[in-house]
Amino acid sequence: MVIEVLTTDEERVDSLVDELLEEFPPASTPAVEFLGEQFDRGLAWVHFEPGSGGLGLSPSLHQRIAARLAQAGAPSPPARNPIGYGMVAPTLAVHGTEKQKDRYLRPLFTGEEVWCQLFSEPGAGSDVASLGSRAVRDGDEWVVNGQKVWTTVAHLSAFGLLIARTDPDLPKHQGMTAFLVDMHAPGVDVRPLYQITGEAEFNEIFFTDAHVADDQRLGGEGEGWRVALTTLMNERVSIGGNVSRRGHGPIGDALRLWKERWSGNHSPHAMALRDRLTESWVRSEVARLTNQRASDARKIGTPGPEGSVAKLAFAEENKRIYDLCVDLLGAEGMLHSSDYPKIRPHGVAIGTTDIHKAFLRARANSIEGGTSEVMRNILGERVLGLPGEPRVDKSVAWKDVPRS
Repeated sequence: MVIEVLTTDEERVDSLVDELLEEFPPASTPAVEFLGEQFDRGLAWVHFEPGSGGLGLSPSLHQRIAARLAQAGAPSPPARNPIGYGMVAPTLAVHGTEKQKDRYLRPLFTGEEVWCQLFSEPGAGSDVASLGSRAVRDGDEWVVNGQKVWTTVAHLSAFGLLIARTDPDLPKHQGMTAFLVDMHAPGVDVRPLYQITGEAEFNEIFFTDAHVADDQRLGGEGEGWRVALTTLMNERVSIGGNVSRRGHGPIGDALRLWKERWSGNHSPHAMALRDRLTESWVRSEVARLTNQRASDARKIGTPGPEGSVAKLAFAEENKRIYDLCVDLLGAEGMLHSSDYPKIRPHGVAIGTTDIHKAFLRARANSIEGGTSEVMRNILGERVLGLPGEPRVDKSVAWKDVPRS
């Protein structure tokens, strides 16, 4: 008689993690090799389909895996690939063909191929659907012309997720298509955009008769807005929805400065700074716990409006915290420690230990991934049920909409 032993999902995941750590010790295994093995065992994104870096299990198990691997000193996906890991991968999982998922997800996870997001344009920032970059069909290819802007880590990227206008005769939300673009292909020109920090983390990209094969189209023709929504909602979760440990992140910087410079000082100025620190700690903890609940409840697929809640809270609180950090530095806060270097960095500056740089970089938090004003509109309409702003161009062909 054969006795079938049933295991829980937690036990299955723990067993796979045990095997991974035993067969590929993190201390002696190259990071790319370890991450590749992690992907092959379904421990990259546990809620993705088997074969795509997942096991088809609950996304709530992801934190369990991450915690165990971190405790063992295992490498994590490279910080220079946040767009690929947090935004492109979930979009590929939902809209990609099996061939596309087989080709792109593994090297994306290992960091061998960095990705960028080609959405914003000089005339279409907050209103992505009004973009004007064109993709015209030519047999089995598409010819792309146009300009994208504020593209994070494009200078490091092997590939980009592009949304382009494919039918100007349709209303703006209906005439777009998504593509997977080789960033080193002929006709793709990446140029630096230097930020207030002195670094060119952002870029502008010019497409001049760039050819993209039709099998690199992501989703159906004219379904670019659906693809974009998946990416944007995951972007907001990726930017603001991470669940950190209590007292870590930006608020950790403020606490450290307080202890180093103001602990034991009972002057009126010190007490005013302490009040601001306490208020920020409370807001940060509320956001952290809210993100934890949203993470536990999140289902497979496109996240809901909780991503916009997290992103708005993250952006505004980060600016407040680093304003406080500069004040905690006193007169030293007026000096820029890195002398505005004109460099193209090897990653995204979020998480820097340089307070001056973090203060300047935090200004971008309320712009990237959707401005705070856009987030408030989304929350007002989708959460509070308030009437939307008038949209007079919603049913008008894109080519007939007036532009400046």
